[in-house]
Amino acid sequence: MNIPLNIDWQQILLHLFNFAILAAGLYLLLYKPVKDFMEKRTEYYKKMDAEAKQGVRDAESMKAEYEKRLASTGQEIAGKKAEADRELEQMKQQKLKEASEEAERIVSEARVKAEKEKEKLLADAGEQIADTAIAAAKKLVKDTISQEQEKALFEEILKKAGESCGN
Repeated sequence: MNIPLNIDWQQILLHLFNFAILAAGLYLLLYKPVKDFMEKRTEYYKKMDAEAKQGVRDAESMKAEYEKRLASTGQEIAGKKAEADRELEQMKQQKLKEASEEAERIVSEARVKAEKEKEKLLADAGEQIADTAIAAAKKLVKDTISQEQEKALFEEILKKAGESCGN
């Protein structure tokens, strides 16, 4: 069969068949692996982007939580400071009260002690006055009074001295 323009259909079909085999081979060897690589790369970057966005969301939530904690910690510190101030004021009032009671006790003891000392001094003074009076009376009366009169006078002086010391 002679075809005009010297076209050999058999050669054309063989070239088409070779082209189809070459296209299929290139598809299997190059296009499919490159396409799979590109899909994996796209998936990898999408995954990285999602992880980065999740990390940003987590960081923002942690930041909000820390700010909330910081605010509550500030309030807690203020509350504890106020409570410590109240306790300090109570302790101060208690110490002042105890010091006042102690001062009153010391003053009371000092008054009692002073009163006892006063009584002792008065008793000693009374005894000294009585002794001095007796000695003076003895000197004066020694020559003029008898033994019985001396005893009566002595007892009378003691009574008067006892009455004056008792008041």
